This record gives sequence, structure tokens and C-alpha cells, in this order.
Amino acid sequence: MEHIQLGDIDIEVVQKDIKNVHLSVYPPRGRVRIAAPSRMNLDTIRIYAISKLGWIKKQQTKLREAAREPAREYLTKESHYYLGKRYLLKVIVAKGTPKVSIRHNRIELQVLPKSSKAKRKEILDAWYRERLRELVPNFIKEYEKSMKVQVAEFGIRKMKTKWGTCNIQAGRIWLNLELAKKPISCVEYIVVHEMVHLLERSHNARFIAYMDKHMPQWKSIKQELNRLPVSHVDWGY
Repeated sequence: MEHIQLGDIDIEVVQKDIKNVHLSVYPPRGRVRIAAPSRMNLDTIRIYAISKLGWIKKQQTKLREAAREPAREYLTKESHYYLGKRYLLKVIVAKGTPKVSIRHNRIELQVLPKSSKAKRKEILDAWYRERLRELVPNFIKEYEKSMKVQVAEFGIRKMKTKWGTCNIQAGRIWLNLELAKKPISCVEYIVVHEMVHLLERSHNARFIAYMDKHMPQWKSIKQELNRLPVSHVDWGY
């Protein structure tokens, strides 16, 4: 792996069989990585990095200043969120199939005796995933009609730096699992954002015009999402 040094910023460079350059700034400390086509020489990549230096610094500052949720231990009376609302976790140890349910202001997590923290997290994450799988198709169906596009498939996965992605050629969108913890308006906004990429690849004036047309309030929702605390990050760089 090559490295580019721009002042006090170290940039990892990975070259592989891809068409375009991809620049990423990773939480929690702002590690920078460029994935570039194999054919591109290091000097060209350096020039590209210099052109993006202002953006890199802005993203690093945003990540380092972002409010973070505390690490979760998955114990009773711990705070957890679902669709923007705070719930207290109640852990129920019992034989039988593990399950999750909401009762009033509690998320009840039923687990087997001697379940580990990792296992409890896995069960709760699976529940979050299913809730998104129930919610998202309604948004897709609604905006497919107004945008006159078709989403061939959607998926949910853990992402380190993005709320969503869109594979334009395949007509597939991916959503960050963490969205299940955010207000439902934020879930809708990310779905719309990724679907608009089926109409316009870049975040240019045309993209913004489509967002304004199909979701006029998107800018305020984006600001709300950016203000919310981000998840505690157990991995580091």
C-alpha cells in the first residue's frame, strides 16, 4: 500500500481494477483513503488529493467534533433508540427463541442464559434490520411513481462512512443499518437521495433540482440527521 503525505495528513492509496477514484474519510479520527484505478500513477493521485484537501480537512473536523453515543453494554436500563425515540432496554433471560419487542417506553430483549454482549448486539441488530425491511419498501413504492424510476433491489448493511449508496447500473440501493435508530423522516430522506441517483449520478445542480422537486424539505432533514449523535465506534485506526 502506498501513502501520500500532505502536511500532517497521511493518505492511504490503494490501486485496483476500478474505473473511478474514490476518496473516503473514516470515523472516528478521520483516516483518509483513496482507491484509484491501477493505471493511474502516484503523481496524478497526489494532484487529485491536493485538489480535495479542503474537503478532506472539513470532513476530518466534522468527524472529530461529532457528538458520539456511549458504548453499549446491552444491559437493562441502558438507553437505545428506534426511529429517533429513546427507549430503555430491558433484558429478559429465558429459554426459547431470542426476540425483541417494544412495550411502552421499553425495548425488551429476550436472550438465552449466559448470552454474551456480542450475541445481544447481534439479536438487536437483526431486529433493527427487519424493521427497516418493513418500512423502506413503502417509500420506494411511493417515489418510484413520482420519479418514474425503478429500484430493482434494496439492501441493508453496516456502513462506516455513508448513510446509503446506489449502484446505478444494477438499480440497487443500500442503506446503513444505523438509520433504524434515526427519525423516520431521515430514513425517507436517504431513500429519496439514493433513488435520485438513478436519475443523476453526481451531486450537481441537476441532482439538487430533483431533490427539491421530490422532497422540498430535504435540506432541513439533512441538517437534522447531521446534528444527531453518531454511533459509538468500537473499531479505530
